[in-house]
Amino acid sequence: MMRVAVLRERRGGETRVAATPETVKKLLALGCTAAVETGAGLASGYPDVLYAEAGAEIAPDVGAALANAGLVLKVRAPLGTGEGEVDELALIPRGAILVGTLAATRAMAEVYAQLGIEACSMELLPRITRAQSMDVLSSQANLAGYRAVVEAAGAFDRGFPMLMTAAGTIPAANVFIMGAGVAGLQAIATARRLGGRVSATDVRPAAKEEIKSLGASFVGYEDEESKAAQTAGGYAKQLSADFYAKQAEVVAGHIAKQDIVVTTALVQGRKAPTLVTEAMVASMKPGSVIVDIASDAGGNVAATVPGEAITTANGVKILGYRNWPGRIAGAASALYARNLLTFLTTFWDKDAKRPVLKEEDDIVKGVQLTRGGAVVHASLPAA
Repeated sequence: MMRVAVLRERRGGETRVAATPETVKKLLALGCTAAVETGAGLASGYPDVLYAEAGAEIAPDVGAALANAGLVLKVRAPLGTGEGEVDELALIPRGAILVGTLAATRAMAEVYAQLGIEACSMELLPRITRAQSMDVLSSQANLAGYRAVVEAAGAFDRGFPMLMTAAGTIPAANVFIMGAGVAGLQAIATARRLGGRVSATDVRPAAKEEIKSLGASFVGYEDEESKAAQTAGGYAKQLSADFYAKQAEVVAGHIAKQDIVVTTALVQGRKAPTLVTEAMVASMKPGSVIVDIASDAGGNVAATVPGEAITTANGVKILGYRNWPGRIAGAASALYARNLLTFLTTFWDKDAKRPVLKEEDDIVKGVQLTRGGAVVHASLPAA
């Protein structure tokens, strides 16, 4: 029987877990055994006892969890030599399938290949209809957008809705969402539910109608370049410096009037574009709040300090926390674990009682980094 190992996440600030008691139970029903490293789900609200009740073995340490494992589930890449308290990679058995958001480079993929690990990096999943229920980027971005607005509301010293009282009226907060992908659209919807006066911008042409459909007003610069600002997979493309300069001119005056700004713009595989300059931050009122969801990729705000919440000299609060989905770890883990379960069951061979990753399948082509001791992913060519 295939042994599934679920490890405790050891990379800094990671609170999520790759399998929940719900998904462990479903994996066992497929004919697996499961070993969950002790404490793996604690930060997400899943204590060991829940995994034990689901039928998993609670392993006392990472080595015990990985012993004879054929499938390893992770949120982030395992630690390698010199990266932390334990070399997780060295403990993964040869031939095991590793599934997670691995953020792999060519060099890292070569390490997986040398160790005989069949690595699948789920953030590379193609955006096709078949893969929607496996899409870890979308599930996690959705929650990040929600959490960003909740955190903004907590940091804002007034309130989102218009409040009419006997002592006077407090106006609704002006909320500006920059980027209308999955995170941005959820941020718009959440800000609207809280009673904010919401506007939004995005370089992709399809986003304008999506923004309006949620009841927000559209703000932005449009030209011929912006008409081709979206990849076939639905991601934003990196545009020219000239375009970003003109976009900045349009939004600069708008930002000065905002109480809350949430930035969500990411370009896959690149540093996040700078959308909010130091001058724009300086133009905002004291007590205003900026939430930078793109902080892990360097941030959309020039003043963001990744991993920290700061207050600028003019009294603007900038929340640059890392790992926004990890700030709502219980829900994020539940969705991430279901994404992985769907991926595995899609390729599950009932007779072999294990996933069989067919190399000609578009989903497998999209996520599989290594196979048979070789790097096979098209986006990781040899140097």
